[in-house]
Amino acid sequence: MTDPKFEQLQQRLAEVNNLTKASTLLFWDQRVMMPPGGASARAEAIGTISTIAQERFVDPAIGKLLEELRAFEENSEYDSFEASLIRVTRRDYEKATRVPPELVGDLNRASAVALSAWGPAKEESNFEALRPYLETNLELRHRYVECFDPADETYDVLLDNYEPNMKTADVRQIFEQLKEELVPLMQEIGDAGDVDDSFLHQEFDQDAQRAFSLEVLRRFGYTDDEWRIDQTQHPFMTTPGHGDIRLTTNYRRDDLSSLFATMHEFGHGVYEWGVDESIAGTPLGSGVSLGLHESQSRTWENLIGRNRSFWRYFYPRLQATFPGQFGSVDEEAFYRAVNKVHPSLIRIDADEVTYNLHIILRFELEQELIDERLAVRDLPEAWNARIETYLGVEVPDDARGVLQDMHWAGGGFGYFPTYSLGNVISVQIWERLKEDLDDVDERFERGEFDDVREWLRDHLYRMGRKFSPQETIERVTGSRIDAKPYVRYLREKLAPQAV
Repeated sequence: MTDPKFEQLQQRLAEVNNLTKASTLLFWDQRVMMPPGGASARAEAIGTISTIAQERFVDPAIGKLLEELRAFEENSEYDSFEASLIRVTRRDYEKATRVPPELVGDLNRASAVALSAWGPAKEESNFEALRPYLETNLELRHRYVECFDPADETYDVLLDNYEPNMKTADVRQIFEQLKEELVPLMQEIGDAGDVDDSFLHQEFDQDAQRAFSLEVLRRFGYTDDEWRIDQTQHPFMTTPGHGDIRLTTNYRRDDLSSLFATMHEFGHGVYEWGVDESIAGTPLGSGVSLGLHESQSRTWENLIGRNRSFWRYFYPRLQATFPGQFGSVDEEAFYRAVNKVHPSLIRIDADEVTYNLHIILRFELEQELIDERLAVRDLPEAWNARIETYLGVEVPDDARGVLQDMHWAGGGFGYFPTYSLGNVISVQIWERLKEDLDDVDERFERGEFDDVREWLRDHLYRMGRKFSPQETIERVTGSRIDAKPYVRYLREKLAPQAV
């Protein structure tokens, strides 16, 4: 029998969740629909709602309920909904009570204002136009960090918001392994000659891009009654509620990057879509961490979307959509082109090898900013130098350099490492999936993705946040985070380019 106090806790948490989802919808509208003139008012609205949500969540009554439910938690099965909800809520509550609600409002308000300033600054390639907003964001993050007492590194506090329980030192160790393996691999492939991808850089009708992307998504599991997709400057996914998945992408006239961005965002969306309905609307009802989330976006973008068998089904359909561009290009040439390893400026367009170097340089710069070893005004110069060191390319302007991502404008310090952590985790999960589904390639060649999606839902998505990220990874894969399978996958797939 459920404890009445547990039911009271659920009711209070449902109210907080509803406020948070309202703020999510305001964010989506800001990035997709809102006219620029609404930026200031929207920032105030988001700031107000986030403050109210924080006040409701840190209410001492919730703390009292959590204390009174300790015995109930101990007598419940660890895997049960009840024990998981109490355990996860207690961790969230202990973190949240350290941060004044006014500061939460200030953080969200400043992020909303900075995001509105980021778009014009990027279009004009004008870092100075965004710099004051970044300085405000950084100052507020310093105030946020001061609410905690990090045992090891300051950056741990921010990282924990995206990858709970992960330490900066652990990320650094994984990234050092990646650098040690991927820099030589990049050089090996580069020294062996170039892959022709010129046919990917032509004019592609945007309506046709959208139609083809939707054909792919529908094969993956997209339906009109639970999903939508819109155009935006920087692709993202969000969900204002269960059964309401909002994808965005960016259709460019001169390449097909939107297709891979769309598959990437589908990976985020299907993770949220697959959370068990019984835990929807609770603190358990979302992906457990950004690293696990990114593992799924990279799975659907790369392990599936850049898979040879995937294109055996879809390439004839792409040729029919763009006969002038691909009619004379054979499938093998196309496959090699979309998997080309080549250092480039833009993170979201980067190949599977060099992508991680984009992330590592951001991870390093963020630590320097947070530890006040790097001033915001010096960020473009530091960015350009790091890009040249790791990727050997020269940054022509800030739009294609430090302004290319919206994350820092949105206050997302601590977010970037999760992209490469997701790459690593994705292959660990994929290897486990292929042990159960031994004919994955044959399924893809027939355009069948349902069994793969349902395996992922049953083994990962349904759990939501019931367990910690590390517990979740171990339950799915049987091991802790390990970079070796990912490096092995890259070498087996991409090293032949060096032959």
